[in-house]
Amino acid sequence: MPTLPASPAAMLAVLFAVMSAFLFVMMGLDKRRARRAARRISEKALFVFALLGGAVGGTAGMFLFRHKTKHLSFRLGFPLLAAAQLALLARLWMKS
Repeated sequence: MPTLPASPAAMLAVLFAVMSAFLFVMMGLDKRRARRAARRISEKALFVFALLGGAVGGTAGMFLFRHKTKHLSFRLGFPLLAAAQLALLARLWMKS
C-alpha cells in the first residue's frame, strides 16, 4: 500500500497535481459542452477549483482548448493564481 507524502510541500504538490488535472478536464468538458450548446459548467465553479489548487491545469486547459481566453478575468486570473500557487509550493519545498 502506498504511503502518503511526508512533508507539507509534498502533500501540497499532490493536491495541486490532482486539482490541476481535474480542472484541466473540466475546461475541456466545458468547451465541448459550449460547442454542443449543452449545459455548461459555471465560471464560479471553474474559479473555485482554480483557487483550490488547480490553477496550473486550468491555465493549461484554457490555452490548449482555447476556452475562456476572451474573458479578462480568466486570461489574467488563472495565470496569476498559478504563479502564486507555484511560488507557495517552491517556498515550502525550499524550507523542507
